[in-house]
Amino acid sequence: MKFGLFYEHQLPKPWGENAELRLYQEALTQVETADRVGIDMIWEVEHHFLEEYSHSSAPEVFLGACSQRTKRIRLGHGIALMPPRYNHPARVAERLATLDLVSNGRAEWGTGESASLMEMEGFGIDPAEKSAMWAEAVEQSANMLAMTPYPGFKGEYFEMPCRNLVPKSVQKPHPPMWVACSKRETIHRAARNGLGALAFAFVEPEMAAKWVEEYYDIIKSTECVPLTHRVNANVALVSGMMCHPDAEEAVTRGLDGFKFFGYSLGFIGLYGAMKPGYTDIWSSFNEVKHTLEDNAGRGGIGTPDQVRNHLLRYEKAGVDQIIFVKQSGMNQHQHICESLELFGEAVLPEFRARDILREEAKQRELAPYIEAALQRKNWMKPLAEHEVPVFLAPGKRTAAVGNARRAAFADRALPIPAVDPHAPKTPVAG
Repeated sequence: MKFGLFYEHQLPKPWGENAELRLYQEALTQVETADRVGIDMIWEVEHHFLEEYSHSSAPEVFLGACSQRTKRIRLGHGIALMPPRYNHPARVAERLATLDLVSNGRAEWGTGESASLMEMEGFGIDPAEKSAMWAEAVEQSANMLAMTPYPGFKGEYFEMPCRNLVPKSVQKPHPPMWVACSKRETIHRAARNGLGALAFAFVEPEMAAKWVEEYYDIIKSTECVPLTHRVNANVALVSGMMCHPDAEEAVTRGLDGFKFFGYSLGFIGLYGAMKPGYTDIWSSFNEVKHTLEDNAGRGGIGTPDQVRNHLLRYEKAGVDQIIFVKQSGMNQHQHICESLELFGEAVLPEFRARDILREEAKQRELAPYIEAALQRKNWMKPLAEHEVPVFLAPGKRTAAVGNARRAAFADRALPIPAVDPHAPKTPVAG
């Protein structure tokens, strides 16, 4: 089983001077630490207008910075909001390709349709259409990276003429693609489309085992028809994590932050009332936090042995990756880094050794099913060279228009009749 870090860039109020600057600089240092101790991936979300919950509206910039401060960790744009009113599909493909280039092939491409009305209404997106928007944009953005040239497309939510998108990614035909999932039905959709399942939900290992089993049953069935140009068969789940030699100190350092993560998500998505620039979610949380129950992800907060036992249950369930929520609430930067150091030393090595063997066996087992799935895909037809349109530069277009006009005028000119010298003269009035 692999391990990742999840970043929303949470920033509860009150906001002191340079709070966002400190938040981002500390996150970069945390990612450096994660890379050094052996964490496999970081995941950085894209959200807009979600004060306190997520100050992460340009993840491609943050991930680009991470790429230059790390050596091995994979960089997950998790997720890119795909409805075209958020991001034109070509712009998403260009950004992912560039991230893949500057990171030397370490990009992971998470996709999503969005869930928050605060965001959707801010960009004029109809929630009833977001899933269809996602499917259209995901398929076409993958085509743009995989095809030379991209033939062009006219769909329900965007259109684009034939173009050759550059740059292309290091990973061919494009980086591994995922989709955000929050419940069982969306995990099934991920499998049917041949996408990795980023399950941003806190579930007990027994429920996780059912989700994993159902996901891989679909991957191996005829239901799996890839939406993109490769099958990325993986299931990732989130969990809280704060590791410390003393169990009570781990709870002191990590539990409130973890609870705030869940509370702020619910506040924005279900039961809160947002007044832009004024709402104070942290104060609301503090009024009710003593009433909030722990959930499945709380098991990652404790001693190395407690964290290990928590993770072993998910490994046994067949989960491919656990993504840790650490930078949340008021969790302290120093505590996050110390926790990562201890986890990398005392817990991670045994999981890595098993994961190497498991991954090799998994790929051998899935290879024929993935090949069969790709044969079922309805591939976009490439253009033959003679079918690719020629686009004239402005000066060339001006000249071509002038020539066309002159030719048209010449075609419309009346012939001059021959003059008969013996014909009677026509008198001219006046």
